[in-house]
Amino acid sequence: MKKHLQTGKEGEALAAAWLAERGYAVLHRNWRHSYYEIDIIALKEGVLHFIEVKARKTDRFGYPEEAVNRKKLNKLMKAAEVFLEQQPQWKKVQYDVVAVRWQGIAPLIELFEDLYHW
Repeated sequence: MKKHLQTGKEGEALAAAWLAERGYAVLHRNWRHSYYEIDIIALKEGVLHFIEVKARKTDRFGYPEEAVNRKKLNKLMKAAEVFLEQQPQWKKVQYDVVAVRWQGIAPLIELFEDLYHW
């Protein structure tokens, strides 16, 4: 497996565990439909969270959260629309990013919530 794909896979696993520790119920990881993908779909306090995970081993290309631009957010929202067409019972939704950066041995994990308002 290519190094950047392995970093992404490790980042998603860390993000899912980190979210679970903070009270999120992880419902789906790597949900796919056609060409849409959502890294994590989680539930917390009645809100369905569509979460993009970005992971970096170095800051050479910037912080991971900086990779989520307007185009990426729109793609996440379109994927969420497809999910919600299939499962329309969810009324409260939110779009988030989990950024994972390795600093030395331990990863630094940050949650950026409610991106729709960015």
